[in-house]
Amino acid sequence: MMFVYPAFLWALAAVSIPIIIHLFNFRRYKKVYFTNVKFLKEIQHQSKSKSRLREILVLLARCLAICCLVIAFSQPIIKDKNTVILNSGAKAISIYLDNSYSMENLNKQGPLLEVAKTKAKEIVKAFSNGDKFQIITNDFEGRHQRFNSKEDVLNIIDEIKISSSVRFFSDVFKRQSEFLKSSNLVNKNLFAISDAQKSTFNLNEINNDTSVKLTLIPLIANETNNLYIDSCWFESPLQQKGFIQKLHAKIVNNGNATIEIGSAKLYLNKQQIAISSFSVEANSTTEIKFTFDCKQEGINYGSIKIEDYPITFDDELFFAFNSKVNISVCVINGKDQNLENSITNLFKSDSLFKSTIFSEQAIDFSMFKTSDVIFLNQLSELSSGLMTELLKFSEVGGSIVFIPSQNLSLINFNQSLSAFNLPNFITSDSSSLKVDKIESASTFYSGVFEKINDRMNLPTITKHFKLQAYSKMDFEGILTLQNSDVFFGESKKNNATVYLITSPLNEKCTNFSKHALFVPTLYQICFNSVKALPLFYNVSSNVLITIKNDITLKDQPVHIKQVSGNFDIIPESRLINNALSLFPHNQINVPGFFEVLRNNTLLIPLAFNYSRKESDLNCLNNEQLNKIINDKTFTNINIIENTANELTSFIQQGTEGKRLWKLFIILTLLFIAAEVAILRLLK
Repeated sequence: MMFVYPAFLWALAAVSIPIIIHLFNFRRYKKVYFTNVKFLKEIQHQSKSKSRLREILVLLARCLAICCLVIAFSQPIIKDKNTVILNSGAKAISIYLDNSYSMENLNKQGPLLEVAKTKAKEIVKAFSNGDKFQIITNDFEGRHQRFNSKEDVLNIIDEIKISSSVRFFSDVFKRQSEFLKSSNLVNKNLFAISDAQKSTFNLNEINNDTSVKLTLIPLIANETNNLYIDSCWFESPLQQKGFIQKLHAKIVNNGNATIEIGSAKLYLNKQQIAISSFSVEANSTTEIKFTFDCKQEGINYGSIKIEDYPITFDDELFFAFNSKVNISVCVINGKDQNLENSITNLFKSDSLFKSTIFSEQAIDFSMFKTSDVIFLNQLSELSSGLMTELLKFSEVGGSIVFIPSQNLSLINFNQSLSAFNLPNFITSDSSSLKVDKIESASTFYSGVFEKINDRMNLPTITKHFKLQAYSKMDFEGILTLQNSDVFFGESKKNNATVYLITSPLNEKCTNFSKHALFVPTLYQICFNSVKALPLFYNVSSNVLITIKNDITLKDQPVHIKQVSGNFDIIPESRLINNALSLFPHNQINVPGFFEVLRNNTLLIPLAFNYSRKESDLNCLNNEQLNKIINDKTFTNINIIENTANELTSFIQQGTEGKRLWKLFIILTLLFIAAEVAILRLLK
């Protein structure tokens, strides 16, 4: 036990006053004459015993009353062994109030956010008017980076609302600690009110500051059930008008009950076009698929909807795509090739492709920046300048196709193949062979054939180049000949896919260019070269938006505008890897549809959704939190486990110790009452 004002203990000397009175208060006796002395002695003996007992009890009651009164004025305190008593000076209090979407969940007292706001007010009331308060939420607002008075901070707490911002607790704690360090106040306290989600409450990763005391106030919801749409994706990287599209979506059941019958609705351009039913086991996921006909050319905005309660922010997933995309193809013909050949004619006849054609003697390397695919059509050798530009291109991505010439320079060509992780040519083979099979392990022709028939009529090869031994890890054969030689295969170089055809594509060497397999093969090369743009981004995140076909920083800035709303920003723009990169810097904080514009010309569509990190409602319980604290030996962190009780008195005891002066005042009154009772009852 400690005393706030120990100097008052000198007043205990006042206990001597009733003792002195007791010792020197001699009473005068009256003489009474009795005829029988025997009876007088008996009465006198009994009176002395009762009188002594009463006087001792009265003296004891008076002494105890004085002692209790003195101790009450000294303000005794009982403190926990780990508690630091803060007796003087203003205190700095920082309160983190988790306002993420998971705080929409419910417990017996109502929505968790409202419970958290009530607890925050109780914390504030536990301190004096001279203390300084900081409120911090997931929004990291500028106004939360300053101290407030007790009255002002209560108003700020009332204004806090649910936010889409997601923060790791380690980042919040760092922000709180750094803010309190900047103050000149000695007594510092941190409070964190949160549901302690496992996905974000990384207590074990905080950079602990032992100079401040951290108190955790975890809020426990009634249930952690939540059904939500996690993501969606197309089977094909390209979506074209008039083609059947297959859209997949991932549904997550973050609850303990199985969903037997659920339904998801697909909306495209404000019209419902499909519905998919599903069932999902408890604490598991399922995948659903929508099949629909893309009827609108160009920009399409869609969404997938389900129904769930009480967490509703993740029940709709927005996505956007462009059904009119041009694939940029660059064809470099060898000096023996005509500009009009099977490859160039194929791409010229299809509006899906934007083709650029060069001869090997006159190449504009600047066109590589906007190309998706580069065909090296029967070049006898590759110059050092061309190799340098191709290696630069491979760092960005896309596809490169090597097609040998009949009269190639074997040494030079093999050097080029080695530079792109392709096996070298050994010698030419003029045997007449047929393509024997399409490797089933390869996903190259995925979606092209409904079923691969063993009796399928495949191309004939009359001249090809044999390859040296290779590892299947580095090079994958897609089409193989009857003698097991590779006719067509692929490898990887940096971020690019590199293809190799081992036969010159002319009528003297193969009928492949006339075969039905020719068109789907070249189309698949082009389709696989296109990196599909993300169907959606997350709000309140520093996303990177890339526009590959717009590589010049023009006078007019790029705008990001909301399709239905007044939101309009000019993002930061940079040229990175032959593409225009946009950085919104967390400015987009509402879900929905947006568009990237320059001079009122639409460049690409965008869709934004709330982050699904808040959708997983699994939280750390008190036992798990205590285990983290013990494992990390965080001596300055404690947990208030029973959050149903009022925090004000609990915090006062925790920061200042348990005050006992009221108890001693009550004891003083009890001893005074005991003295009065003794004087009246014991006569």
